Order: sequence, then structure tokens, then C-alpha cells
Amino acid sequence: MTTKIIHFTVNGRLEQAEFAADCSAADVKDLFRAAAEAGPHHILKMYNTNGGLLNISPQLEANSEDSCYRLEVVASDLKSVGMLTELDSMENRLHHLESKVSGDVGQTPDVICELKSQVESFKRKLESVEHLSWMGLFKDHSDQQLAKFSPNPQTPPLSVEEERQHVRRKFLNMSSLQVTEDVREHLKTPIFDNWQWEEAEMLVLLQVMFTDLDFLTAFHIELDVLQNFLFEVYCHYNSIPFHNFRHCFCVTQMMYGLIWLTELRSKLSRTDLLIMLTSALCHDLDHPGYNNVYQINAQTDLALRYNDISPLENHHCAVAFSILSKPECNILRNLSCEQYKHVRGGMIKCILATDMARHNEILNKFKVTQPVFDFTNKEHKEVLMKIMVKVSDISNEARPMSVAEPWLDCLLQEFFNQSDTEKLKGLPVTPFMDRDKVSKPSSQTSFIRFVLLPLFTELTKLFPCLEQHILEPVRRALEYYSDMERASKEEAKA
Repeated sequence: MTTKIIHFTVNGRLEQAEFAADCSAADVKDLFRAAAEAGPHHILKMYNTNGGLLNISPQLEANSEDSCYRLEVVASDLKSVGMLTELDSMENRLHHLESKVSGDVGQTPDVICELKSQVESFKRKLESVEHLSWMGLFKDHSDQQLAKFSPNPQTPPLSVEEERQHVRRKFLNMSSLQVTEDVREHLKTPIFDNWQWEEAEMLVLLQVMFTDLDFLTAFHIELDVLQNFLFEVYCHYNSIPFHNFRHCFCVTQMMYGLIWLTELRSKLSRTDLLIMLTSALCHDLDHPGYNNVYQINAQTDLALRYNDISPLENHHCAVAFSILSKPECNILRNLSCEQYKHVRGGMIKCILATDMARHNEILNKFKVTQPVFDFTNKEHKEVLMKIMVKVSDISNEARPMSVAEPWLDCLLQEFFNQSDTEKLKGLPVTPFMDRDKVSKPSSQTSFIRFVLLPLFTELTKLFPCLEQHILEPVRRALEYYSDMERASKEEAKA
């Protein structure tokens, strides 16, 4: 039977895990959860020697002691303790109880002796088990046989509603966990890796963003209302290749990072920060996976409803405020009328600004404003907020290539799905989505050169600190895809 050996450190000690190749993902996660003495709802992450996140799954690559991974509990209940520590505490309490009872009656009752014996026996078993083999996934060295969890019987896949409720339960169970300071700081950077976080975990991190920006206190947002709002937002993103909930999380996380990197907390009002973060969160709600050009050419209900004017972006706004219209989800319900009007108007402007058909209009306005920018000028602030949402929306290439490139694959899949549908329906085929004409590098070189670099350059003029965080990575991405494009052309000539 094929087995895999994983060397890792956890809580300062070196461990070795061995499991069968056919183990389920849930079994492997349970294994490492036990190794970390973590609770069922705690969040665990595995890091490689370079600090990069690894997916805890049966696909985890085997390694050696020299390249051991690091297992860490990144969100836990502060009241929780390790199993052995808890047993020690129980043992101490029994000793205290024994002393007290012995002093009163002159001898230790049989029931206390029995409890002490059981605790000591269980503790010895735990301490003597080599490499946590009690989890049933490690090799039993006594007979050299591999023990593993029995394969789970095939169960039918969950329905969409069942899956959502599963995510909700996990989110609520995790929502009271204390996220480590390292993760909170990493969340403020563009290099954050979204791919190794599950949906419920991302909801927890979104809650952290709203909390750490002090929105709950400033706007009197009840925690359960925020959680209901975040969950409803999650439910209103569709399972499509690119414009899904993970994209929503990435855009919001980039916005959150930019707020901290540019120190906008001291330059804009907290209300404006709420507008930007919530706009990023809601900017693609209920995206169908087909862009505005398709909506208009196919004369869809959205195009008819919004008279061919930014049909998707208008729809995203409408869905956002439909969610907020539910009292149990309305994070704005304790605002004054004036505050609500300001937030609603600001969100509408920011979300509508993500229509790429308006890109040059908004960028040119910012170019005029930027040299004389004044944070006390209302119009200047409004155009900056639009620019910040736009930058966050198309910021994947500012991330490490290991994070950014999979997003490009997702985007091309969605693009190709649209062009295939356009061909089937006899509609005009969107040129940059045609799988017969577009390659991976060619799709990016023009986009980076003519869209990303001019936009990011202008924002960096206002905030020079962003050069190293977003502008330089985008320049490197252009070089990367340019080299790939040249190699592709040379290969085609050969």
C-alpha cells in the first residue's frame, strides 16, 4: 500500500505523520488537528520552509526532516488548552479534593481513588504513544502494518442549500476564535494567499477586518447582524470560475490592506472606510459569469432592466441593498438618516465605478486631481474611493505569482465559457475572450501594459509607499508574461 511520510513541527516539537494515499481530506485534517491538540473548530495552517501556505490534504508532498513543515493553530479559543495540560489540571484538582476529603474523614474515598487511577492510566497512554499513532493514521511499528481510517461510505453530494448551511455552522462555530497576530498582520498585505483558506475561514477573516477597523463600535453594529450580513453576501455569490466568493474575499482583503498601507484611517473618515470595504465586499454580488457586453447583446433581463447602462454593476448594487433591507442583516440600521444616505450614495458610486467601460473616464479624472489632491475636498475623496475600489478589483497581478496565476486560469475559463456561448447563440464574439485567438500570456501583457500600470502608477504618485507593494509586482508580472509570450512565439516558429 502506498504511504506518505510528512515531517513537521508543532508546538515546538518534531513530529512524523504517515498516512495512506487513499485517505480522505477530512481524515488528514483530523490527523493534523489531533497533532496540534486543536479543537474541532480551530483553524490550522501548514507552512513550508519559506513560510508559504500548504494545502492540508492527501496531496501534501512528502518531505524530510531537513525540510520539515510547520503546523500552526492560527485561530483558537483562548480558553482552550492542550489535552495533556487539561489532564494535568484535572489531576491537580483531584489531589486538592483528595487532601480536603482526607482531612475531613481521615481517608480517601474509593471513588476518588478510582478517578485518580483512570486519569493516570489515560495520561500514560497518551504520553507513551509514538508519533500520535492513537489517531490511527500512523504506522504501528509493532507489526509494521499501516493503520488508517476506514474509507467513508459514499454519501450523496450536498445540495447548494445544505452546503451553505454547512458553511454557516462552521463560520458561527469559528467566529469566536482568536485569530493570531501574525495572521492579522499578514491580512493587511497584498501577499496574502487566499487559496489555502476555506469559505467559512474567509468569513471569519472578513469579520476580523470589520472588527479591526473598529466598525462595530463606531457604527453600533451587533456582531450577530454582521455575521448574518457576511453569510448572506457569501450566499449571493455564484459558483462560477472567477467572479465568485473567493474573488469577493480577495478584493475586500486587498482593499483592507491598502487602507492600512496608505494609513487612510488618518486621512478619511471611518464612514468612508466603511463605504470602501463594504463596496469591495459587494461589488460582484450575483455575477452570472457573463459580462456587460454579453448582457446587452443577448438582451438579457438585466440589460433590459437597466437600459444597457452598466447592467451588472447596477444589479450588484441592487442585490447589496436587498440584503441590507433585511433587519437581521442590516449593518447600517443604527446609522442616522444622513449617515445612511452618505453610505448608500458612496457604495453606489464605488460599485458602479468597477464597470471597465468607465475606466478611462475615472482614471483621467483622478489624473487631473492627483497633483493637487486635497483630503478635505469632497470630490477629490470621491474619485479616490472609486480608484481604490477599482485597484482592489483588478489587483491579482500585484500578488505573488503563485497566488496570481491560478486566478488568471479561472478568468480565462470564464471568458472562454462566454465566447463559446456567444458562438452558439450567434452573438458577436468578444475578441479577448475567444479561446481560438487568445493565449494565456497575450491576455495579460496588453492588460497589464495599458490598464494596470497606468492605474497603479497614478495611485502610487499619491501614495509612494505602494510602489514596492503593488507597482513593482505588476512590473514583474508584465516581464513574466512577456517572456512567456516570446517563448510561445519562438516555439510556434520552430
